[in-house]
Order: sequence, then structure tokens, then C-alpha cells
Amino acid sequence: MYSFLTTSPWPDYELLDAGNFEKLERFGRYVLARPEPQAVWDPKLPASEWQRAHATFTREKGSQERGQWKLRPDMPEQWVIGYERPDGLKLKFRLGLSSFKHVGLFPEQDPNWQFIYEQTRKRRAAVPRVLNLFAYTGAATLAARAAGADVTHLDSVKQVNFWARDNMEASSLDGVRWLVEDAWKYVQREVKRGNKYQGLILDPPAYGRGPNGEKWQLEDQLNEMLKLCQQLLDPEDHFFLINLYSLGFSALILDNLVTDIFPKTHVTRELGEIYLHDQAARKLPLGTFCRFAN
Repeated sequence: MYSFLTTSPWPDYELLDAGNFEKLERFGRYVLARPEPQAVWDPKLPASEWQRAHATFTREKGSQERGQWKLRPDMPEQWVIGYERPDGLKLKFRLGLSSFKHVGLFPEQDPNWQFIYEQTRKRRAAVPRVLNLFAYTGAATLAARAAGADVTHLDSVKQVNFWARDNMEASSLDGVRWLVEDAWKYVQREVKRGNKYQGLILDPPAYGRGPNGEKWQLEDQLNEMLKLCQQLLDPEDHFFLINLYSLGFSALILDNLVTDIFPKTHVTRELGEIYLHDQAARKLPLGTFCRFAN
């Protein structure tokens, strides 16, 4: 089933506007303006509304990612927002202004956090084991942990794991296993050990480096990574989720990979695009996904 997923109403987050390769967002009390390469249309709000942003990110010349934030005097460099859903999922996230335009959270992943929470609670295992690869600041990790899972959180950047731990503590959770590892090497070792998981979450970048300089290239390694992940899934009791942000990486690629690699033991499978909608109801695409469960 091809689906379009978007964030349901959330008091502490809102995409206000998008256009001219920028997006205007509210995180809690603060409004941020930052680059967005897929916002190719014109903004709807007047320039005066954009100029009221508490923080505005400007790219360095010649760089697609690096840059600097210009802050108003009342804008902190770190702050906390809340996240709560009717099904009982309740988390808090510490946000911060990075030199790569990111703030430590991808709000468009809200429907996937709900999927993780719901599917973890549906597992037949008394304490489901969940592995989150390329786990960043841990929103997906915390959704699984809040549902009672034994979670292994893996990211190659130590500082990012510290950030994720802060989010765990702010959310009044504990017990997550933190690993600063190369995902490729770790999954290979887990397969050799014969370990199984009831939940697998992957959010791989287009390109990255492991803690010891190991190279990750999405198009070169994704096929083999998914073959390894298939061996890690509990064949009788599992859910699986993968997100891709790489521009031009179609959800149909995920469909082909999943169809070839994973046996058809799952009851439901969704793939498609994730987007955010602004106040004018325009849809800003922010990646592709595939998820299934049995």
C-alpha cells in the first residue's frame, strides 16, 4: 500500500510556511527559519512574518549544510519541547541549534514514532528487543522504550548519543543501551551471534562515517544491510521500519528491496512518502519510508 504520512496536530510543533528553498517552523515558543531544498515554490506568508523568526540559519558560501544561526536576544541556544499523543506516548526533547541547520529532531517522523510505540506494544514477546540503527537523538528509541522494549540505540557520533540520553532523562525514562558503533560492523556481528530482535528501525544517511572512519554509502550498502537485517528479525514476531532522506531515492526502490529480501510473513506493509503541511495546506516532502509488521 502506497501511503502519504504526515504529522498529526501537535501543540509544540508547527510548519508555518515554506518557499524559496526555506521553511519557517515553530518549536514550542520559538520560531526558526532555515534552508529546505525541496521548498521550490513561493512562500505564502509575507516577508515581515519570516523576519520575526527568533533564529535564522544562513549557509556558508559554497556549502550545502554548514552555516550560522542569527539569533534574536530572547532566543536560547537550547530549549525543551513536549510531545504527547492520545495513545499514551509522552516524551520530551531537548533542542539545540547546530552548525548543520539541524535542531536535534525531525518532526515529520511523528507518524513513525506512533507506529513504533503501537507495534512494540503489540509484540508477543514479554519484553520485545528493538534495535535502532543510525539512531541520532533517539526519538524512535524513546518511543520503543516508552512501550516497554529492551532497546539498543546505535549511532556513530558520541555527542549525539549524549543528546539522546538527555532526551531519555527529560522523558523520565531509563534503561536504554547506548552504542557508539559502526552500524554495518555491528549488524554483521549480531548476525554471527545469532541474535534476534522483535523490532528493527533504520534511518540511514546518504553518506556517513563510523567512529573509526568507516565509510557508509547508501546506494552501495543498503541492499546488503537489509539482507543482514532480515536475518536479525524474529521470524514469528516483528516490526520493521526504514526511513530515507536522500533526494531522488524513490520509495519504489524500497519496495523492490523489501519484496526481494523479506519473506512475506508480515500482515501489513506500507511504503510511500512523509511530508509536513504548512498553514496553507501545502505539502513539503521530507523523505520516503517502508514499514511492516506481523
